[in-house]
Amino acid sequence: MKHIIISISLIIQCLISFGQDPQFSQYYAAPLYLNPAFTGTGSDHRFIANYRNQWPNLANGFVSFAFSYDYNLAHLKSGIGLMATVDKAGSANLTSTTINFLYSYKVQLGNKWVITPGLSFGYGNRNIDFNKLVFGDQLDFQSDGQVPTSDLSLGSMGSANYFDFGAGILIYNKTFWAGFSAAHINEPNRSLLEEESVIPMKTSIHAGVRIPLYHGAFKRDRTSSIAPSFIYKNQGEFDQLDVGLHFLYEPIMIGLWYRGIPIEQNVNDKVSHDAVVIILGMQFEQMEIGYSYDFTVSELGAISGGAHEVSLLYRLDIAFKSKMKKKDKFIPCPTFNK
Repeated sequence: MKHIIISISLIIQCLISFGQDPQFSQYYAAPLYLNPAFTGTGSDHRFIANYRNQWPNLANGFVSFAFSYDYNLAHLKSGIGLMATVDKAGSANLTSTTINFLYSYKVQLGNKWVITPGLSFGYGNRNIDFNKLVFGDQLDFQSDGQVPTSDLSLGSMGSANYFDFGAGILIYNKTFWAGFSAAHINEPNRSLLEEESVIPMKTSIHAGVRIPLYHGAFKRDRTSSIAPSFIYKNQGEFDQLDVGLHFLYEPIMIGLWYRGIPIEQNVNDKVSHDAVVIILGMQFEQMEIGYSYDFTVSELGAISGGAHEVSLLYRLDIAFKSKMKKKDKFIPCPTFNK
């Protein structure tokens, strides 16, 4: 029996070794996580916090956090930022933590378009709580893991530390944006067992357009717009398409998204559906808050509990000290700025 019973924690560890990065359904509310080229696309100091709890009905699911800060250095035509991400999974708290420094440079093409490349330099750590691991020889004693294991793999386990590198590019004007990003370009090794377990490179293509619903001559206290957009991601053997629409009637924002590639089949030879996402949010002058819920439509079904996600954005308005030339007038990215 001990040869076929394996700790659930170790199963999850193996799956994540070859799986995907954590993801946020509210990708527009985690811009630096999506693409380092979004660094400094606002005119103010920008602080963002993201929280995601995936599959809460399953024991020891996936919980992810992201915290970021960025600012536009107008006189240097640059953006700088910092980002920290934490991802926890499994009964043994398999935890991945990364700290990233981000930089972007902005090139204005006349008065209407901006093109900006971006870079991300990160340092990561991955570890697991060995005290919560249960091996097969411990189950023989029906002792819930209280008897020491003789499994030799325990002696080779440790934490993993690694450098990580990413890059991206973005082009936008006041209503349209499109970008490409690549994360884990160096494919770092994060194995806990003194062997190779690289993070596959992740690529992303994303684009959208903000369409105002009022074009009158008079200024309104409230403005309304719709913003259809998509994001396509590929990592290792996995790919994913998110497509949806946001509706904004200040200060209320409502979004509806579909995640999946219905023209493909998954590993079980079924249509590759994942989730339908509903997003509710409020946008104010300095603050934005959003909540979303993923309705799982894959074979996993409602038993998983879907996914809950919360985002919080705060802008600290500090006026530019240097005067900018007319041709260099600041153009905000329409995805994340009103």
